Amino acid sequence: MNTIKGIKAILISALSLIGATNTAYAEGKIRIAQQFGIPYLSLDIIRPQKLIEKYGKEQGLDIQVDWQQLSGGPAMNEALLANSLDIVSAGVPPFLTLWDRTHGKQNVKAIASLGNFPNYLLTSNPNIQSLKDFSAKDRIALPAAGTSYQARILQIGASKTFGPDKYQQLDAITQTLSHPDASAALISGGSEINSHFSTAPFHKQVLQANPQVRQLLTSYDILGGPTTLSVLYTTEKFRESNPKTYQAFYQALNEAVNFIQQQPEQAAAIFIQEQKSKLSPETVLEIIKDGDNQFTLQPQNTYQFAELLQRLGVIKNRPESWQDYFFAEATTLGGS
Repeated sequence: MNTIKGIKAILISALSLIGATNTAYAEGKIRIAQQFGIPYLSLDIIRPQKLIEKYGKEQGLDIQVDWQQLSGGPAMNEALLANSLDIVSAGVPPFLTLWDRTHGKQNVKAIASLGNFPNYLLTSNPNIQSLKDFSAKDRIALPAAGTSYQARILQIGASKTFGPDKYQQLDAITQTLSHPDASAALISGGSEINSHFSTAPFHKQVLQANPQVRQLLTSYDILGGPTTLSVLYTTEKFRESNPKTYQAFYQALNEAVNFIQQQPEQAAAIFIQEQKSKLSPETVLEIIKDGDNQFTLQPQNTYQFAELLQRLGVIKNRPESWQDYFFAEATTLGGS
């Protein structure tokens, strides 16, 4: 009898040790994915300067950081749900879709904004002067047709142009392509893609390389002013299970934003190095200093997407305010 009790005690002790080991192991690792372009510059600053590792060491933690690069919100969402990533970045609409999908389950919420950045609808078709001029022969490239940030903006624009019930008027002529691939298609002019809802710095590359391409409008024109383009988000479990790692990431993010604001020249050089960009330092610096591009953690003008998606039936849970889908750290910054 005493032997059995002894075995049970050993097993309980071993299981406790395994649990403690797993917790410690999880706390020191973080897997992050970003997309392409200057809107993700904050992450480009964090990576080479090892800011997450820096703040981890201040807490006595040796953090291992795994960086990945994906294109499109759906890919980010699936990777987060599959637990192959811990923190992902995407436009507000794809994020809200996952917030709704995991409501009451994994409870995915946003950590912070990556800033306010306009998207640029470019076209090489000289006959197009507004959204109403697109025809079935045109093709508009987007990171994720029907679901990406750019796709939702196009739907908002369509509803304003053709009527509230015709928000999908242009969906049939959209095509999924990453920003680099769509830019290459417009520059070469040899594909069916003749338009692209682009982002910085890709719009600059295209406009400089192909004089037949011009800017039709920006997302700010459709949305009525500066709006958060992308957010960083994770699951409630990761945040609660890895408080030191999470805090180190948030501190690194805050330092990166300050670095961009205070040292834009160095930020431009880092972007070119990290993204292997062919743009000149002067062009990248011009984009960073452009008043329309605002590097900030504060969410802005995001709630209109939640209202739109709920009205369209894309999300079932209607948030009362933007604070419902952000973690507490972001809500102290103010926002909308």
